[in-house]
Amino acid sequence: MIRMLALALTAVLLAPEIIAQPAQPLERHEWVIRDFQTESGVVLPEARLVYTTLGKRNAANDNAILLPSHYMANFNGYNWLIGATMDRALDPARDFLILTELFGNGRSSSPSNTPEPFHGPRFPVITIRDNVEAVHRLLTQELTVNHLRAVIGFSMGAEQAFQWAVSHPTFMDAIVATSGTAKCYGHGYVRLEGQIAALTADPAWKGGDYTTPPVKGLEAFGMVWAGWLYSQEWWRQELWRTNTPPGTTFDQAWQAFRKRFSADANDYILQARTWQRHDVGTTPGFNADTERALRSIKARVLYMPSETDLYFPMSDARYEQAFIAGVTFTPIPSLWGHTAGAASNPGDLKFLNEKVAKFLRQVASNAAVAAAHETLTSRRSADTMVTSSRD
Repeated sequence: MIRMLALALTAVLLAPEIIAQPAQPLERHEWVIRDFQTESGVVLPEARLVYTTLGKRNAANDNAILLPSHYMANFNGYNWLIGATMDRALDPARDFLILTELFGNGRSSSPSNTPEPFHGPRFPVITIRDNVEAVHRLLTQELTVNHLRAVIGFSMGAEQAFQWAVSHPTFMDAIVATSGTAKCYGHGYVRLEGQIAALTADPAWKGGDYTTPPVKGLEAFGMVWAGWLYSQEWWRQELWRTNTPPGTTFDQAWQAFRKRFSADANDYILQARTWQRHDVGTTPGFNADTERALRSIKARVLYMPSETDLYFPMSDARYEQAFIAGVTFTPIPSLWGHTAGAASNPGDLKFLNEKVAKFLRQVASNAAVAAAHETLTSRRSADTMVTSSRD
């Protein structure tokens, strides 16, 4: 009974993706890239990318929106944005949605599902740019999508959105980044290293070649995670009471974090390494200059940090937005820490959907005006040519 309660608490406390699940399961697709060369120089004979799509391309072929996954999530991680009701920013009846999964999540190519010589701890460190490159190939080669209305990302998905805007500046009209930055700064790196250290201190870890899961290490990993996921004020006000069963005690609430992480330990570490190494400034051509990379962004940007995020602090986001020309900087006024960017509570759900929907309407309107202007310019040019030939 106690174990069942712990599992239930874990689900409600730590799974914002449970909000607004679609009525039908999403269809899983897998695309294979042969001889995929990573930034580390290691070549994976087969890089497998899991994805799904919702909706259809419209006649103008201008309604594609990419939603790349966040830490250890699958393609259900954006259900809080998707629906056929007025309170959702994305509607499959109108939008063609492409949802992709990061390498290392246990479904796309990961340490846990890749054969030797790259199994387990021998799997190469994958960067955010590696993920963006793989999805770019999926879009252009498999789905024949050569332009996106927007890239929308939460957390590590936001990291990908910023990288898209730097690596492929004209491929999308806009990006939306919630609870995530364009670089993992020193404090974030150290926090992740603390979690990795907690996990790997378990003797069962065995350098990543464990025969049974390092359970104690995974529990320690979860407890470190717990101290950073929500804000200090969230804990002081006991907001965990708002989404746990009546009668839940404080001890039951925090103890639930011990069971939060039950996937493959090498997968957790791989994605943490991906997170740690992210910096748009190290994109080829920018010479490790993050500010210069941010200044290069041409797409419209809706930048939505959580005011109480301990993973991606407001100070980092405020610093970055100053270098982005077309930015709309809209902090999320929430006590829910990092999870605010994934609508972990009704207030943030409403705020995010309203702001994202309004932003996307503006982007679509601007795109329509630009297209009309381009058509008019082309017609005038053609008329001028005809007139000149008559003369």
